Amino acid sequence: MKKQKIVLIGPVYPYKGGISHYTGQMCRELSKTNDVEMISYKMQYPKFLFHKEQRDYENDSFKVDKTKYLINTANPFNIIKTAGYIKKLKPDKVIVQWWHPYFAPCYILLRWFMGRQKLIYVCHNVFPHERFPMDKKLTQLTLKGGKHYILHAKEEAKELLKIKKDARYTITPHPTYNMFRFEGMSKQEARKKIGISEDEKLLLFFGFVRPYKGLKHLLNAIPVINKKLEKVKLLVVGDFDNDRQTYSEIIERLGISSNVIIKDGYTPDREVEKYFAACDLVVLPYESATQSGIVQIAYGFEKPVVVTEVGGLPDVVTDQKTGYVVPPMQPQALADAIVRYYDENKEDFMIKNIKEEAYRFSWERMAEIVENI
Repeated sequence: MKKQKIVLIGPVYPYKGGISHYTGQMCRELSKTNDVEMISYKMQYPKFLFHKEQRDYENDSFKVDKTKYLINTANPFNIIKTAGYIKKLKPDKVIVQWWHPYFAPCYILLRWFMGRQKLIYVCHNVFPHERFPMDKKLTQLTLKGGKHYILHAKEEAKELLKIKKDARYTITPHPTYNMFRFEGMSKQEARKKIGISEDEKLLLFFGFVRPYKGLKHLLNAIPVINKKLEKVKLLVVGDFDNDRQTYSEIIERLGISSNVIIKDGYTPDREVEKYFAACDLVVLPYESATQSGIVQIAYGFEKPVVVTEVGGLPDVVTDQKTGYVVPPMQPQALADAIVRYYDENKEDFMIKNIKEEAYRFSWERMAEIVENI
């Protein structure tokens, strides 16, 4: 296949978060066989909308060389100028990361002024996790201009077809984040770093703590697990966004404070490894979801997962082979899966299966899909 000229639009280093990591990885992989122009934001969100620090300069391992930070998402004159720049490049494809209707005015202007480009949207979720008035209309106005869509869950295809009945799309699993293995830490080394003994059974909940992620259900499962297993610890690593008290009260009411370790706040990229390397199982007790990069970080560390049967999570977990898929909002079901994992000594079996499925979740496969669209 001939080399393609591709413009890739989205957040990359130093912007925080999974979509930034995703865009950076996509750029690196596509650049191996194509001419890729990486365009990111000079201003992603106004401070009055996003009060926390948006950038993390501490770890430049995810830096994408030659990135052009051109787009001010709130400045129409800047957006029109950037569109003109893209138009002059005459790309074969323009690939845009989509995850929130905040970007609708920006992306609509880009589409209007950059000419008739082959526009591909990578939809991390068609609609936002936390819905608000006008989100459907803003999403429809933006996405209707796409020529093709890359989705990571079957459920997302249904959402897309609600706003564009003739949409052409490709569904493919979210690729694995294996770039957090900076030191190649063993489980023993990682546990020493975070103060967990080798004989403890360690579960990990990782990422932003939001109501839809169902942490309360996992906490309610701990007393059930304690009746059947000894030395169980749950490590919760994530930003509670000023809602920690709600979970502290649940922990206190259940009497499980000795079982739960909380690391509240943003986790720098270089700190991720020790938590995943240390754990036995990664648990996603979500009430709703589209897809999740957390599963793919877990797979990058060859860690089995327990997920709920919502959104695209069942699409990436082979039940009883790479993890367990259980009904949502049922602490007993979570507890049963976790107990089964330890009782049946499934670690080696599941790690073997995760390795065998590696190509399915590879960035190489993702690049092939993009090139063939």
